[in-house]
Amino acid sequence: MGIREFYAIDDELWALGEAAEEACRDAFRQIDETAEHNTARVLRSFSDSRVSEAALGISTGYGYGDLGRDVLDAVMARIMGTEDALVRHNFVSGTHALSVALFGVLRPGDRMVCVTGGPYDTLEPVIGLAGTPGDGSLKDFGVIYSQIDLRHDGTPDLEAIEARITGARVAYIQRSRGYSLRPALTIAQIRDIIGAVRRGAPDAVVMVDNCYGEFVETLEPTHVGADLIIGSMIKNIGGGIARTGGYIAGRADLVEKCAYRLTCVGLGKEVGCTLGMNRELFQGVFMAPQTVANALKTAVFASEVFTRLGYECSPSADAPRGDIVTAVTLGSPEKLIAFCQGIQQGAPVDAYVTPEPWDMPGYASQVIMAAGAFTGGASIELSADGPLREPYAAWMQGGLSYPSGKIGILLAAQGLRGLDAGD
Repeated sequence: MGIREFYAIDDELWALGEAAEEACRDAFRQIDETAEHNTARVLRSFSDSRVSEAALGISTGYGYGDLGRDVLDAVMARIMGTEDALVRHNFVSGTHALSVALFGVLRPGDRMVCVTGGPYDTLEPVIGLAGTPGDGSLKDFGVIYSQIDLRHDGTPDLEAIEARITGARVAYIQRSRGYSLRPALTIAQIRDIIGAVRRGAPDAVVMVDNCYGEFVETLEPTHVGADLIIGSMIKNIGGGIARTGGYIAGRADLVEKCAYRLTCVGLGKEVGCTLGMNRELFQGVFMAPQTVANALKTAVFASEVFTRLGYECSPSADAPRGDIVTAVTLGSPEKLIAFCQGIQQGAPVDAYVTPEPWDMPGYASQVIMAAGAFTGGASIELSADGPLREPYAAWMQGGLSYPSGKIGILLAAQGLRGLDAGD
């Protein structure tokens, strides 16, 4: 009986799902090969950094001499191919880590250029594009912001970047799509962007928002020339185990400036107790390549299923992927709500809860979110969300295991089919 012994998936949808899964076999094989490569890279980084039982211990107070904290930084630096890293449970979100990096590197009068169009919604108040003057944004501190929009097809405008990046202190790249339908950036595209930046502004700091992108490919942005990458531990890199935190990795001098911003000038990375969080951070990073593979398989399966049901999916099942996100354009608020409610039914936590749109802090439109997760907001766990505005798309990501992700996708599809039948 399998899944249908426990979930009432109708015959027609089940047959569609089986056909979709068969069509995804080649993509699944490539995902497994990438996961194997990345697992080897992570394992070697652990052994080369001499991770020991002592590194999994607890520190309190100032945290002086916390072995685990320092070793975890070394592990992350090796994984990312960088000089240094800052991995801390104190980062409350990816946006917080990005904010620390921006304030750490930029100074009054500096210019920040976002070369991939507008930034993610929650970063707008940090920059000063939204919010109240005087709140302490980069703009309040005299940082000048500009952006270079993507081409109409969602790809980077390399000619414009090279011509307009001159004089910039920070060239900012957002790898994932945010609440847009443009494709996530692949490592090859990020390499091309960095090349254009170097031609136009050789001394600019290339900073990459790497959220949702870790371990999707066999390389990270720092392997192709980025100076700093930043991400959240409750997304890809935490493997579904880390309960909080974030990381910054890159050039040692820049990581030090970020550490001064996180703690204080003169102390930086030397302080900060870990309160027993080291074990789950280490374990999350170790598990991350395989967890990301499960999320990618779930994403590919979702694209194939919803395409067969007549919805536009980005990316398609056979397209190159730069992150774990699949955007499904649903076309109406009712369908967006039904989709998210179906995803919620496939969650291990709060499956009985019915998601409703709400006024989420940091967003201009009401947002509906489906996230029955062991860790609140952990988008490496199966989740879906979207603002109630045109084109009424759901951005779906995560899946700790492929079988559970598959169930969530089929329940979301069944919810949409029920809505169509009601119409």
